[in-house]
Amino acid sequence: MRAVTFLVLAAVAGIGITASMPKAEAQVSVAIGIAPDCPYGYYDTVPYGCAPTGYYGPEWFNGDGFIGAGPWFHGSDDFQGNVNNRLHPDNGYKGPAPQRGEKAEPAKKVDSAHFQGNEARDGRGHVAPGKR
Repeated sequence: MRAVTFLVLAAVAGIGITASMPKAEAQVSVAIGIAPDCPYGYYDTVPYGCAPTGYYGPEWFNGDGFIGAGPWFHGSDDFQGNVNNRLHPDNGYKGPAPQRGEKAEPAKKVDSAHFQGNEARDGRGHVAPGKR
């Protein structure tokens, strides 16, 4: 009898504690910070390292300013721009890449006549349909 009384009191105490606790609301927080400061743009995948000159085609630039990629993309929803994905580390590229904060060298700027793109992408890192 004593054990049953103990169990009932424990159950009542548990219900009372649970009922008195504040209700927690789900929170989702995404902080992406500022875009990487790279002279020729940055890769559109984590860890958003600086891309070498020639990775992005000229349509990715507004004057000398990179329009962004990934979470910092500032182009239109229907934007499609060419990239040279042979210069992406996910595809085995291990060549030189600028560091964050470096300044662009005018002699390295790639114009449309000399760009060697092989893939079209939207600004969020997705391959454009039928453009692989």
